[in-house]
Amino acid sequence: MAFVAFRLFKVGSTNCGRVTSLFIKNSSKSYFFTYRKYSRMLEIFNFRKLTPVDIEKNTEKLILEQRTAYDAIGAVPLEDVSYDKVIKAIADVERDRSTKGASLYFPQHASSDKALRDASCKADTKLEEFDVEMSMRKDVFDRIVAFKEKEGLSDLNDEQKRFIEKLILAGKRNGLHLSEEKRSKIKEIKTRMSELSIKFENNLNEDNTKLYFTKEELSGMPDDFIDDLQEVDGKLEVTLKYPHLFPITKKCRNPKTRLTMIAASQSKCMKENTPILEELIELRQRLADLLGYKNHASFIHEERMAKSPEKVAQFLSDLASKLDKLWKDELQVLLKLKTEECEKYNLENSGKIEFWDTKYYMNLVEETIYAVDEEEVRQYFPLEKVTSGLLDIYQQLLGLKFHLEKDVEAWHDDVLTPTICAMMCNFTKPTKDKPALLTHSEVETFFHEFGHAMHGICSKASFSLFAGLSVERDFVEAPSQMLENWVWEKEPLQLMSSHHKTDEPLPDSLIEKLSASRKANAGGFNLRQIVLGTFDQKIHTRSKADTQKLFTETYQEIMGLTPIENTNMPASFGHLAGGYDAQYYGYLWSEVFAMDMFESRFKKEGILSSKVGMDYRTSILQPGGSKDAADMLRDFLGRDPTNDAFLKSKGLQ
Repeated sequence: MAFVAFRLFKVGSTNCGRVTSLFIKNSSKSYFFTYRKYSRMLEIFNFRKLTPVDIEKNTEKLILEQRTAYDAIGAVPLEDVSYDKVIKAIADVERDRSTKGASLYFPQHASSDKALRDASCKADTKLEEFDVEMSMRKDVFDRIVAFKEKEGLSDLNDEQKRFIEKLILAGKRNGLHLSEEKRSKIKEIKTRMSELSIKFENNLNEDNTKLYFTKEELSGMPDDFIDDLQEVDGKLEVTLKYPHLFPITKKCRNPKTRLTMIAASQSKCMKENTPILEELIELRQRLADLLGYKNHASFIHEERMAKSPEKVAQFLSDLASKLDKLWKDELQVLLKLKTEECEKYNLENSGKIEFWDTKYYMNLVEETIYAVDEEEVRQYFPLEKVTSGLLDIYQQLLGLKFHLEKDVEAWHDDVLTPTICAMMCNFTKPTKDKPALLTHSEVETFFHEFGHAMHGICSKASFSLFAGLSVERDFVEAPSQMLENWVWEKEPLQLMSSHHKTDEPLPDSLIEKLSASRKANAGGFNLRQIVLGTFDQKIHTRSKADTQKLFTETYQEIMGLTPIENTNMPASFGHLAGGYDAQYYGYLWSEVFAMDMFESRFKKEGILSSKVGMDYRTSILQPGGSKDAADMLRDFLGRDPTNDAFLKSKGLQ
């Protein structure tokens, strides 16, 4: 695991807002960002010195401080409510909760000490339970409403008005306008949901499954991969972590090994998390019923760009129908490659592409048809050079300056410095013979996730509620997805590449091959995203679900492939319990805007144009959630967005 963090100095800007913390899990990496506004710098917390007792004491202290503050707000006489006594006081409480809470729940994701991780997880549970309790404070809600009725909003600026309206909407979405009996039921459900979500994620964090293979069973794997594995009783030990799982599913020639790895991955935490997920589905529907919504998806989409489950379903269905022919054509290519390889290596051939074949033969398409050798490309992406180039690019685009802090004691040997933003990545560590080398896909992910960090750092929202990534969830990926485009363009690629032996940048010939390969397997890759988005919508538009059965049916319906028997991928699908419930469609939805922003401005006016970069920072990153995403897009594009660039990027135009 690699950690990267930097001190940042802004050029011509000031900070106001909050510390916010976001733990992101996607299909290939895990990341944690935390950034502080108001005081301009993240509180430096050192896990080497932090003890489980410290976490417990600090959690109780924070809860007491927060409760006291809310009690004071709730005690303001209704006739005496004012902006400072109620609205500003709430904003200050939210800021402090985020600031002080970061050091309490971050260790569960980053500490190498299990006792500290466990204490952090308990702290997270306590804080989540407390948050639920505070979100149900009718006395506080009544004072927000009283302020609006007494003072009105005419003397406030747009962001202040938006903050108050969001607080009132949040209160109604928590049922604070309902009877005491219903409020009690809502609180009970939300508390249970919080407990289950934390347990679901903790089960995944603590999973330590290990599998053992002979060298022959790992045929096709690069020598440096094999050399890096630990030998146990004559076999090589692998885990289900991404630095092992992804290379094996993409490069291992032995189909039985791929089957074993994918089956283990897709059944990870199945026993523990399947009942948790299915209880969450039922609880979410019960909550929607109490609040007067048709289903959980309707409740969620009320605050999203999409607005309704029907619009999401139509978006996914229309895109699936466009991609279906592309996928069927790709399947024929994959099957041809499989037939040839099975004959060449005398492997058993079922005559069709199996569930565990897709990543392997998709990778083979890139290597044979597009002549992109992932291992060759990887030699040009040492982590240190990629990081240096990435920082140079972001500095030029966004008008920032980075300064690496030295001699700062951190929580782990791999951490550079934790002053403003921490980014935690599951990248392969360096060996005694080689530096940490990234695949092009990892470079893309690095660029994307660092973009999220920049979204936080460049935000100038005045309220915690709107800081950084606090935009509509189906827009939150767009700013970083847009920045992924730089790892497919010649000039940025040469800035962030350097062969670890020769120091030569990525040559034009490889750049051309990479660029041509971008649309490779577009049908299969994007249909899988549609499977996940569709499954997510299905389970959140019904009162209960057999997740294993429904996932299998959805996969068969959309991709024509059958998941491995006795597995249940949703049990390890962290998004479903990690805040993306009914919202996974947002990855594709937001990509529409990402591609429009890139093609319409950067591609036309200059990939590394500082002018366009500053327009992007000012219009898209700086507002945070203080404006609607649709308005931010119009500010940057000068018009309403279209899906033309998105469809073109998928090979559909």
